[in-house]
Amino acid sequence: MTTAQSASAPSMRLRELAFGAACAAALRAAARLGVADALGDTPAAVEDIAAAVKTEAGPLRRLLRALSCYGVFTEHPDGTFAHTDVSRLLREEDPGSLRAITLWCTEPWTWDVWPKLDEAVRTDHNVVEDLYGKEFFPYLNEDAPESADVFNRAMTTSSVQSAREVAQFLDLTGSTSVADVGGGQGHVVVSLLEKYPALHGTLLDLPRVVENAVPRLRAGGDLAERARVVPGDVREGIPVKADVYVIKNILEWDDESTARTLRNVCESGGPGARVVVIENLVDDTPSMRFSTAMDLLLLLNVGGAKHTTQSMVDRLTEAGLVIDDISPVNPYLHAFDCHVPS
Repeated sequence: MTTAQSASAPSMRLRELAFGAACAAALRAAARLGVADALGDTPAAVEDIAAAVKTEAGPLRRLLRALSCYGVFTEHPDGTFAHTDVSRLLREEDPGSLRAITLWCTEPWTWDVWPKLDEAVRTDHNVVEDLYGKEFFPYLNEDAPESADVFNRAMTTSSVQSAREVAQFLDLTGSTSVADVGGGQGHVVVSLLEKYPALHGTLLDLPRVVENAVPRLRAGGDLAERARVVPGDVREGIPVKADVYVIKNILEWDDESTARTLRNVCESGGPGARVVVIENLVDDTPSMRFSTAMDLLLLLNVGGAKHTTQSMVDRLTEAGLVIDDISPVNPYLHAFDCHVPS
């Protein structure tokens, strides 16, 4: 490598990073236009793709070319475009679809808050309340219902995809009951009840969340006889007695809220209860770029944070739990297997 080349490499890298918003915007545009769904399994001319998604061919070529630089779609020498393993994940019906997640990470409010990251870093406080005059989730549900819908779809997609991996990972042999604390619509409970035909499960989350619980868990569902759906705020109390408590991706609040939730679980479970905490971590994982980005977004919108391994260990031990094992569930999630001591 010449001196000029070695000098230019860091410069070009930083220029590319500074334009990171262009990549995010291009992903959002492709997702909203439905480009991935319009492009079939064989290479296609941009004119044909443009006709399918009702855009102009020239600007669409520019969009696809930009995304191809990141491995999202690929451009062939004849000017046609084809799918890559990455671009297929933008398809709505792909089994591993990340279309909803892509939209959620690039919703309009995100473009309002990112420029204020320096303010959040200085104050260690979210910027949403100053921007919109209310906390994040009230803002989302009251003032940005379309974004709230995107959030719900994204969380459902993420839960469905990870629930089976969590169920495959967890060995609940010998347990008779499990409670998913802050478990959303109940996908983890469903997967565990499928795996263990004698197991009874409880889904606990806020009333507005469990109203949309998976139908299989509700009256008339095929799992209803072995399932309970309980509305409640896990920070206020855990009105559920179980052998095993699963807490997945909710301990991202302020420290006091996290401490209250863990204390509530310990009090409800009592000595010997098993508590499995499953989280994204911002250290020592293959997903650090994604996890650290989400960590910064949590700082901006709710004043929360993702955990390091040590910070999670500290929270668990401070709550009185004994940690028996820490293991990866998949490249994105780690499980802290604990018990309430005598």
